[in-house]
Amino acid sequence: MKAYVFPGQGAQFSGMGKDLYENSPLAKELFDKANEILGFNITDIMFEGSADDLKQTKVTQPAIFLHSVILAKTLKEFKPEMVAGHSLGEFSALVANGAMNFEDGLKLVSQRAIAMQKACEVEPSTMAAIVGLEDAIVEEVCASIDDVVVPANYNCPGQLVISGSISGIDKACELLTEKGAKRALKLPVGGAFHSPLMEPAREELAAAIKATTFNKPICAVYQNVNAKPVTDPETIKENLIAQLTAPVKWTQTAQNMIADGATLFTEIGPGKVLQGLIKKVDRQAQTAGVNNFEG
Repeated sequence: MKAYVFPGQGAQFSGMGKDLYENSPLAKELFDKANEILGFNITDIMFEGSADDLKQTKVTQPAIFLHSVILAKTLKEFKPEMVAGHSLGEFSALVANGAMNFEDGLKLVSQRAIAMQKACEVEPSTMAAIVGLEDAIVEEVCASIDDVVVPANYNCPGQLVISGSISGIDKACELLTEKGAKRALKLPVGGAFHSPLMEPAREELAAAIKATTFNKPICAVYQNVNAKPVTDPETIKENLIAQLTAPVKWTQTAQNMIADGATLFTEIGPGKVLQGLIKKVDRQAQTAGVNNFEG
């Protein structure tokens, strides 16, 4: 079965999407429409901007979404039998598999980015990558700390990202290093994504998601919050709302997709992060990537 996966924040690069804009009339039309919807020329930043320009949350999330979705729409052969996306990538997956239209997906991604930025400004917070420990040990240490610290991204076996207050993350990194973590590395992010500290953003986004029309998708989406295949539009909405404060269960998602018959995972969008993570979940998994115009 053909599985398509869509990357999240962090995969952006200067020049992303430029070849699509220059070679595909459909891509040009969608990028122009995106500039209109967003109220600024995101194409200028994507095509010519610096790494710092692309790092702004209000730019990063829509930029990755646009690159992934427009790539999917310009592929000659795009017949997904199952899809998933990592965090922000879940929105790309939902538009690509017909659960949402392009305009609504972009509006929600933009609102999500702005709401998350605001939540980050309310309380200084961060994330850290923990490498080389079993999930259960990381979970136990997080639970033992009085500050807010939670597992945020179950990326692959032996790699779990934690999220929380700055003092909580510092304490967790110290304790996890003592427990034998190969690395406990704070990440250069604006805040504690996928943690209770994103509650104000979750509330704001919930209203927007509830007001958006979702359709029955062409295939199941394996959602971050439970790693299970979903086709019911109302359930998709509920899981998408819960996603902001819940962990991304990517390890479990890849495992479930493989168990359900995924034979080839194709990553659509910038970077190769998900291909690498899927290979770490199962060395036998076949992976491929599409990150530029294929003609």
